[in-house]
Amino acid sequence: MTTSMTGHRNDTLTGTSQDVRARRPWVRARGVRIALFVLAAVAVILARPASHHARAASLLVAFSDPTSTPATLTEERLTFTREGEEVPARLYVPTGITKPPGIVLVHGVHHAGIEEPRLERFARAVAAAGVVVMTPAVKELSDYKVAPRSIDTVGAAIEKLRDRLGVEKVGLMGMSFGGGISLLTAADARFAEHVSFVVAVGAHGDLGRVSRFFIEDEIPEPGGATKKLRAHGYGVMVLVYSHVEDFFPAEDVPAARDALRFWLWEKRDDARTAAAKVSPPSKAKLDGLFDVGAPPMKEELLAEIDRHAEEMAKVSPHGHLGAIRANVYLLHGEGDTVIPATETLWLARDVPPARLKTALVSPAIEHVELKSPSVADKWALVRFMGDVIGEAEASR
Repeated sequence: MTTSMTGHRNDTLTGTSQDVRARRPWVRARGVRIALFVLAAVAVILARPASHHARAASLLVAFSDPTSTPATLTEERLTFTREGEEVPARLYVPTGITKPPGIVLVHGVHHAGIEEPRLERFARAVAAAGVVVMTPAVKELSDYKVAPRSIDTVGAAIEKLRDRLGVEKVGLMGMSFGGGISLLTAADARFAEHVSFVVAVGAHGDLGRVSRFFIEDEIPEPGGATKKLRAHGYGVMVLVYSHVEDFFPAEDVPAARDALRFWLWEKRDDARTAAAKVSPPSKAKLDGLFDVGAPPMKEELLAEIDRHAEEMAKVSPHGHLGAIRANVYLLHGEGDTVIPATETLWLARDVPPARLKTALVSPAIEHVELKSPSVADKWALVRFMGDVIGEAEASR
């Protein structure tokens, strides 16, 4: 049985930039997105003539501009095998670089998977910065599920990229719930020795905790306080979608599943058409989910989380990172309403201190997309990505 959670195709990367360890606030200033990246790039180059930070600035400029088309790379479709099953993947290769480092980039929960435009744009930007990027199709994540089997897929992708590049280790990077899966893969004894570093962007630490957040609009912080935040509405939808059979009678399950899936895909008319095929009580429940989200089903949903607590724990990095060998980089949007930034604060506690390189909570991102805050916030992102590129180069 699998456990599901979600992202949303309009999800974006946000938060005051702060290193979890240093807690340093930044002065905020508004400006134009690409111009700020250029200013940040100049500042980095003047202050610290390191090529990987300059390339990080170019990477972020490229990712922030949907019209950007990097010409210094080639793209390829391929497959690899996981337990006898063929898994599609895409490879982005920088041109003109001898023995470039490699990284496996894991998508979040979105039905487009490796074809999602923002993921493609980011993969191209990273490849243009001099890193071979492989994006494996993780079937469970594409169906809004966070499942142990995804760890096997990511592990098999690591082996495929290692073989392709002829190297002992590659990097690993995951977005949203794919970030949590990436951390679990890097900590898995089967794959740990082949992961040089892992980057988790907007990742979950405890799936049960995040699931309760979707229902209660609050989440505990490591210091003991409780953060109040209006949760993204899709979380509740996915909790129901993950175990439709627990919420609807057997005869209504197929149509209810279709209705929820169409809603998650933002096909609203198709969702309501499918919902019209169920019994009146089931339709009332679906209409309530479509219109108001959690309140009508709050107790039922909380009971569902308790029922599947053990499953959720298996796909939660919390309690599973003690033996991780890779260096860890954590990045989170301060205002993230899909997976709150408090999860990165918890993850920073779970990662062994010797392995945690950086944990940045930033207003420059909101879940998995760039925003337009101050030059200082952009500087922090450039520095973060520059350190990641430097780590990748050191692992060659």
